[in-house]
Amino acid sequence: MKNLLTALFVVLLLTSCTEKPNIVGLWKISSVTVGGEVNTPNGRWMRFHENGSQESGNGWFQHSVGTWTLNVEENTLEVINTNGVTDPAEPFTISLSATEMTWTRTEGGQTVEVKLFRTNQLPKINSDALLGLWFLENAEGDGEFYSGGQNGGIYFRWDKRFDMYTPNGKIHGVYNVHGHKSEVELIPYGETGRSWWTLEIDDTTMKLRLLNTDSIVTRSFKRIYEFPE
Repeated sequence: MKNLLTALFVVLLLTSCTEKPNIVGLWKISSVTVGGEVNTPNGRWMRFHENGSQESGNGWFQHSVGTWTLNVEENTLEVINTNGVTDPAEPFTISLSATEMTWTRTEGGQTVEVKLFRTNQLPKINSDALLGLWFLENAEGDGEFYSGGQNGGIYFRWDKRFDMYTPNGKIHGVYNVHGHKSEVELIPYGETGRSWWTLEIDDTTMKLRLLNTDSIVTRSFKRIYEFPE
């Protein structure tokens, strides 16, 4: 009996030592380097399933689905998005551990390196943090919106539209959050022009600073949960 237990222990030990790291699971991209220049997207993630399917997105937004194939002999990974366009580049050469992964390949004559780490939850980015209703606490400088006073607020909706409350009535439009910078673009409907703002945000406060102007134009908000009268 003792010899049998010893033999089983040795088998389990050898199995655990020879088991290869598994790509299955959720991974967040920590850096993307193209030709020596860092160009990392905000909150980009990928999830690999045992059945060979995969999905990816940025922050809480999933935008791609498809398949993955890992060639163990050649140590390469091919990722195909079935709702995207054909990838003309060669598969990635992959370096994989239990918690980290590195992909490398050549694209357009430049070396591309992608580093990922294993995670348990989707990352939160600016486009996720600004969702909801915000009350205007302070407006500094003339310029876009609120020029008639400091009362008002803005509601960022999940469908990329916004409702802005001003002393002169409501303004509706669409918004875009930059994929690599802390910036948001507001595009109101009608004659009012679009504008670009730097974005500083946490769970309860948000500050916008107008870009492309020689003046200081800022709008400071706090999160609220009831619409203004």
